[in-house]
Amino acid sequence: MHQVPPPRNLAPWAVALEARISSSRTGEDFRGRGRFVVLYDPAGQPAWEGPFRLVSTAAAPTDEDMAADPLLGEVAWSWLADALTIEDASYHNLVGTVSRIYNESFGGLERSSFLTELELRASWSPDNANLFSHLEAWVAFLARVGGLAPAGVATLPRLLHPSHD
Repeated sequence: MHQVPPPRNLAPWAVALEARISSSRTGEDFRGRGRFVVLYDPAGQPAWEGPFRLVSTAAAPTDEDMAADPLLGEVAWSWLADALTIEDASYHNLVGTVSRIYNESFGGLERSSFLTELELRASWSPDNANLFSHLEAWVAFLARVGGLAPAGVATLPRLLHPSHD
């Protein structure tokens, strides 16, 4: 995770973080990406109903079967609300979109360049100035979008049955 330039002219103060999702420490196995933006206007903004607004984006490649699932949008959206609840990050005005992006390449590019991606964009207003739990929720949300096991869940290795050697 690293700091990146925040959007301009949305609030008097802003900070943005960007992260790459990977299941290894080397980061070689790309699983997705995300951005977390904190907007602050001490005077508040009516649409925010408070002085802070948090903005999040997350995107990850997905397989064609999952992208075709009609419930994917609802399920993916619930990952953010669930993460905020689990981290006890109180909020209001949670809004956003879930998109499925299908890219096909033509003109000599291989079929392997076909890409299906899940993209989520959300914003919400925290109920107080303690934003740490919101950042923790965003990190957990990114892991979920990238297909990583939730914290505290172990993946068992696939074992071969002796008769199938």
